[in-house]
Amino acid sequence: MGDSQGDPDWWRGCAIYQVYPRSFQDTTGDGSGDLKGVTQRMGHIASLGVDAIWLSPFFKSPMADMGYDVSDYTAVDPMFGSMEDFDALVEEAHRRGLKVIIDQVLSHTSDRHAWFAESRADRINPKADWYVWADARPDGGAPNNWLSVFGGSAWEWDSVRRQYYMHNFLAAQPDLNFHNPEVQDALLDAVRFWLERGVDGFRLDTVNYYFQDRWLRSNPPVAEAAAGTIGETNPYLYQLHLFDKSQTENLDFLKRFRSLLDEYEGRASVGEVGDETRSLQTVAEYTSGGQRLNMCYTFDMLGQEFSAAYVRDRVEAYERKVADGWVCWAFSNHDVVRHVSRWVRLGEDFDAVAKFAITVLGCMRGSICLYQGEELGLTEAEIAFEDLRDPYGIRFWPGFKGRDGCRTPMVWEVEADNAGFSTGKPWLPISREHLGRSADVQSGSPASVLSHYRAVLALRKSRPALVKGSIKFIDGDDEVLAFFREAKAEKLVCVFNFSSEEKRWTLPGGTLVFEEFDLGERHARLEGMQITLPPRGCFLGRVL
Repeated sequence: MGDSQGDPDWWRGCAIYQVYPRSFQDTTGDGSGDLKGVTQRMGHIASLGVDAIWLSPFFKSPMADMGYDVSDYTAVDPMFGSMEDFDALVEEAHRRGLKVIIDQVLSHTSDRHAWFAESRADRINPKADWYVWADARPDGGAPNNWLSVFGGSAWEWDSVRRQYYMHNFLAAQPDLNFHNPEVQDALLDAVRFWLERGVDGFRLDTVNYYFQDRWLRSNPPVAEAAAGTIGETNPYLYQLHLFDKSQTENLDFLKRFRSLLDEYEGRASVGEVGDETRSLQTVAEYTSGGQRLNMCYTFDMLGQEFSAAYVRDRVEAYERKVADGWVCWAFSNHDVVRHVSRWVRLGEDFDAVAKFAITVLGCMRGSICLYQGEELGLTEAEIAFEDLRDPYGIRFWPGFKGRDGCRTPMVWEVEADNAGFSTGKPWLPISREHLGRSADVQSGSPASVLSHYRAVLALRKSRPALVKGSIKFIDGDDEVLAFFREAKAEKLVCVFNFSSEEKRWTLPGGTLVFEEFDLGERHARLEGMQITLPPRGCFLGRVL
């Protein structure tokens, strides 16, 4: 396939739509979505006005962690279809003007990967050093105190090698040893395979987990844990992760990765940075200078906090620290509770939260990423314990219910069996509360969440100031977020009322709005220099 066409800088300010293939559209009746299903529903994605789709893993896998445990980096798992299905998906996306970004899970493989089978066979084989192996302590204990994100020690004893291997996640996901150049070479060869098939970019899963400390030093506790005041469900958060991730050696590997991408015109990368204390520093290091990643996203906007003060604090912090780098903002993804459920207030309308949130996101400086179903205003689904498929949720139930609640199948047609997702029993149950939000119901309603998403994304795409312009915040009410976006001859003012009460907000002196953008029933009123904002209301205007 040929090189990616068009603007090589397309990723800067783009809107990405994340597809979780297993829950998008099933075409075989086995209850799990597939690549043909994504192709079949490509019209829906294109109708939103996004620039690219991001496909969560579809590679060959035992599915211990729903495809994030890869057993073959260059093969499509049969549950998702064939390589021909993937090629057809890329062709259809490109025909509709959409870029295709695929997940790359490089930090670890499945324990069923051929590399690991060879590595664990003995200590002298050619791949003996391809994973993070370590001897037991004299008492038989693990080499250090590192913990798995999914619970328990990050070390698993292997009875064949009589050593421990490291796993940041499941024991079935052994970590690769990036200190070995051969490992890096093999992974970059896999990346090149997909570049040759025409993909436009890569989302790098857990991009700051690639390297670990060479000396395997133990992590210290966080201050709250040391003081006995921490209240986290997951003990992973009790540690300050100084040595098991975010190591400086990663910078050189990311240079190698970028050099490979730069051999192909118009390709881009976005890294997922999971770092509780150093996310700003890590994003700055990974994206500045044009030598490593194009952009990164963190979990700053994927938590409970959603206020004018918090959003301003996070954005301004990135603007100061990241400098010439680039950020990708997201409010939801496949790992967190859907944002309308996180941010709705008691008695508040879910649709109002959904519309408000996409308007804020659509006006932020950076690229933006949407997660399938949020354009329908889908809430977090309640999943019974016996229906859980997520090992993370099963491990920490009931203190933490896992990620299945945001991974339930898409609802396409309100009257169809299984909402049009599958003719068979879906792999996760479809929430009855989602049925009334089906795509076919919302498509014909100008007041729907889906219509609002399309309107906001169309406005964003049509305004250079929103795509690549600068951002400057305006002081005022603590519950009102206000800023200018400016690019060349265009200057916009964006104002958002995060409170549950009506607010009056005055434009800065000398600001004259000569064009207002209508964004629905909660759009604010401008009278002279004063804007009246309803609860969860917003105002967007073009300034002289």
